[in-house]
Amino acid sequence: MTTKRLSGTGIWSGALRYGDAALVAELAAELEELGYSTLWIPDVGGDVFGPLANLLAATSTATIATGILNVWMHTPEETAIAHAQLTTNHGGRFLCGLGIGHRPFIDHVMEPGTYQKPIDTMARYLDGLDAAVQPLAPSDRVLAALGPKMLELARLRTAGTHPYLVTPELTKAARTGIGPDGLVASEQGVVLETDPTKAREIARLHLKTYLGLPNYTNNWMRQGFTEEDLEHGGSDRLVDSLVVWGDEATIAARVQQHRDAGADHVCIQVLTEDQRAFPAEQWRALAPALT
Repeated sequence: MTTKRLSGTGIWSGALRYGDAALVAELAAELEELGYSTLWIPDVGGDVFGPLANLLAATSTATIATGILNVWMHTPEETAIAHAQLTTNHGGRFLCGLGIGHRPFIDHVMEPGTYQKPIDTMARYLDGLDAAVQPLAPSDRVLAALGPKMLELARLRTAGTHPYLVTPELTKAARTGIGPDGLVASEQGVVLETDPTKAREIARLHLKTYLGLPNYTNNWMRQGFTEEDLEHGGSDRLVDSLVVWGDEATIAARVQQHRDAGADHVCIQVLTEDQRAFPAEQWRALAPALT
């Protein structure tokens, strides 16, 4: 079962998806050796399966996961075939994280009005994975579920959920929604910086896009944040709740809070001033405290 093999602390990184393939492979092998249990990469269209194959070939024990594979941009049959091929070539280490994306982005890159009925769309996608010539089993897939309806779908038809941009309180809500037996693999943004002004500047640079996406903002307001917290790049209260900054011990303490709230696995997204750079120095510095 996926829930048994996915634990520990992982790395969530766009650079591992879009960076130079040879350097990505070298860093992936190092991250595995450092003790990070899972490597997560995003998907905003294009070839996601090539980068997954690169990461799987470079490692031998780490789980490689999508956080998330966008269901508007890959057919169920395409995804199921790719999963089967990658599993044949590299063993059962590909965890397919699926997500519905966001209306502003999907309607912009595809056609206006494309984004409709997210719960029904996701349910049909799961139907397609089940009906594929080589089905992608529920135990090998999770949903990026935030609201109660998507969490219920994740509970019934997948191994669990990959909550992104959440506080420990929202990890607790995910655990409640997914039930005691499902996987909760929470993402946590981190800034390895003790200066409050600099750390919050980096965090706000990261949060800028997300502050305009209702899927996230609605989730934060369910926790008790307000419209005022979303203004001017996010209040200090919101920023500090979503992105932990400080030294290694401070970051490790936040990761532990997610575990205490019910997370089986936590993947950190290290944030720096250069959003496209490999934060290899920070990955190395944090490993002793997190793995």
